[in-house]
Amino acid sequence: MSASSQPMVALTRLSKRFVKGRETISIFDQLDLSIAKGDFVAVMGPSGSGKTTLLNLLGGIDRPNDGEVVIAGERIDPLSEGALARWRAAHVGFIFQFYNLMPMLTAAQNVELPLLLTSLGRSARRRNVETALGVVGLADRLKHYPREMSGGQQQRVAIARAIVSDPALLLADEPTGDLDRTTADEVLSILRSLNRDLGKTIVMVTHDPAAAKYANRVLHLDKGRFVEAKELAA
Repeated sequence: MSASSQPMVALTRLSKRFVKGRETISIFDQLDLSIAKGDFVAVMGPSGSGKTTLLNLLGGIDRPNDGEVVIAGERIDPLSEGALARWRAAHVGFIFQFYNLMPMLTAAQNVELPLLLTSLGRSARRRNVETALGVVGLADRLKHYPREMSGGQQQRVAIARAIVSDPALLLADEPTGDLDRTTADEVLSILRSLNRDLGKTIVMVTHDPAAAKYANRVLHLDKGRFVEAKELAA
């Protein structure tokens, strides 16, 4: 299979279990999933269906008990912790519901954090930071602190931080869950632009049907299985 035809995400017979007291809880059992490069997928489902666990497995934050996790042609589940951390820093950007910005750092300093794990020099890091903040429309907010920005602006900073290292895969966990409808639509429009204009593959967990409409596809998780996949109009 050529590199261009490889899926961005390939899960094969994946199983994930947690032990709680004397009980073993099965989240996924022999789960398969394929997501093409450049796709934008929304994952919906009730609480406890495994949505966030899925993102953690895709991002190498968690490991499966059985099965394979292959991202952009590389199997990541057997990697050592150090190798996994280096892979994650280079290939995956995370966007969370509550921004997770450092309050004592400026927007530019927050966005720069992932680059401190790379070999880039200070001037290259600065150029990347300015580019990322420009992409999300905050080129004039480099020196602002989180407390000086609205919730929507803080989420834009978080998106800039996620894309500053130019990762191929973006994982978004309820990225608009703390925003009003108008601001949420602005943030979702940025994600759609990152997908359509820059070719980023995005997997977004959401409870919001209005947010899911920004994706190309919706996958429905229920009790650890995909029960429906609905193609959305472009």
